[in-house]
Amino acid sequence: MVNLTINKKPVSVPEGTSIIDAARSNGIGIPSLCYFKGLNEIGACRVCAVEIEKKDKLVPACNTPVEEGMAVFTNSPKAREARRTNVELILSQHDCLCAKCARSGNCALQTVANDLNIIGAEYEPDIPEADWPADFPLIRSESKCIKCMRCVQTCDKIQNLQVWDVINTGSRTTVGVKRRCSIEKANCSLCGQCITHCPTGALRERDDTDKVFAALADPDKITIVQIAPAIRTAWCEAFGLSREEGTVERLAACLRRVGFDYVFDTTFSADLTITEEASEFIGRFTKGGLAELPMFTSCCPGWVRFVKSEYPELLPQLSSAKSPQQMFGAAAKTWFAKRNNIDPHRIFNVSIMPCLAKKFECSGLGMNDACGDPDVDVVLTNREVTRLLRMESIDPRQVEPEPCDMPLGIGTGAGEIFGATGGVMEAALRSAYFYITGENPPPDAFKDVRGMDGWKESAYKAGEVNVRVAVVNGLANARRLIEALLAKKVSYDFVEVMACPGGCVGGGGQPVREACEMAPERFQTLYDLDKKNALRFSHENPSVIAAYSEYFEKPNSHAAHKLLHIEHKL
Repeated sequence: MVNLTINKKPVSVPEGTSIIDAARSNGIGIPSLCYFKGLNEIGACRVCAVEIEKKDKLVPACNTPVEEGMAVFTNSPKAREARRTNVELILSQHDCLCAKCARSGNCALQTVANDLNIIGAEYEPDIPEADWPADFPLIRSESKCIKCMRCVQTCDKIQNLQVWDVINTGSRTTVGVKRRCSIEKANCSLCGQCITHCPTGALRERDDTDKVFAALADPDKITIVQIAPAIRTAWCEAFGLSREEGTVERLAACLRRVGFDYVFDTTFSADLTITEEASEFIGRFTKGGLAELPMFTSCCPGWVRFVKSEYPELLPQLSSAKSPQQMFGAAAKTWFAKRNNIDPHRIFNVSIMPCLAKKFECSGLGMNDACGDPDVDVVLTNREVTRLLRMESIDPRQVEPEPCDMPLGIGTGAGEIFGATGGVMEAALRSAYFYITGENPPPDAFKDVRGMDGWKESAYKAGEVNVRVAVVNGLANARRLIEALLAKKVSYDFVEVMACPGGCVGGGGQPVREACEMAPERFQTLYDLDKKNALRFSHENPSVIAAYSEYFEKPNSHAAHKLLHIEHKL
């Protein structure tokens, strides 16, 4: 332990602790912009500058370790003046039209400037501008970048894609796409982790709320909205609701007030996906098709984009099952439309997803098999839904919960855990066990694949069949696993990959909490819902059973393959 004083308060912390962590752990605030513990500790912004007794120069608190007997002053006149100057200089190169920014009210720069009582411009503005494709799912505003490097570190360390980099030199130094490549041609997976780690509005999702409002106002459109499993873990955060209060039923009631004709639950199609994927796995496994390399899950479009750009030779190993979002779109514009005598061309299908890659996925080839129109018309992130409700002046705290519509509004616990890393694997194993043995396993028999670890592995026995499985989340971990597989250092039969840390609960479209990873807190919500659900096996979902009996015939049938599967191509 190291003993020091911070603002004359005695503090004792472990050796190696940074000044900023020592201060914050003892209730002493030090403002920062670039700092993100464990990810970005480079002292780039100097907003956390503090004074140390008997030293002439200020030091950055984020990457200066404590020393025995050190006397730190976090807000001395010298430190305070330097901090204000640094922030004012940053503001001189920042688009300060906060009222027009998606991060207004949730911006670290805005908060720090307000806390420092900066109410005027001390320096002549010099706002940089750069072109960016307005139709790409990920939007970057050069004029709002503060060069904190968080996006660079996130893409390098968490996803190992190196999309972002420092470009130019001297006073023109900024952040951009590596090698000045266009973002459309970069190997970006559209995971959106750079957005959730950005302290300002420099990175955001393409806003598609206007398209939704246009459809809602069109009397010829029948508007359908589906709510992804991970949405129920986080949509409530922006409205001050607890996770117990922020149920999918309360969100369903809010969306009806917005004007949607039908509100459904993507856990229905998550169960449909499991039924198809588990059946596909058994077929490929028993026929010896997985002797060399495993079958990989395909429900994460960020992961699918990663495979296409980094390991195209592995495309045949991806499950051909579409993601729950796309299976829902196909089912809504075929089975649901036929069941209710609705012209599928009138259906406008909206998805609420925790993900940017879903925006890209719905416009891809083979995602219009139901009637020729896109199976899913528009994807909104969790953040866009927050804006949607606020634009309609809806206060969820004043809305009573209502159930989702049927028949696409019921899901099992297996479908709910889809949003957590390991959830897809666990759900698939529950049903695969049933298909192999003819009986259900204990619902929690495969809980070894749960947890936030970046790479998990286990082995299970179903009857006489032994299955080796692995689960990875975060694309850097996916790369490590793939390289180990190709080098024959490990061997599996079935692998789940989620592009985002923690799975969809940590998705790039989720609400942003400044410098805080929220996936672990959201993660447990889904397993609690699974445990409470009367149905915990995807193959027991009554609506899935009805969908097969009335339309898709059986898992992996010709009808199912035509609408619920896709051939992965570059």
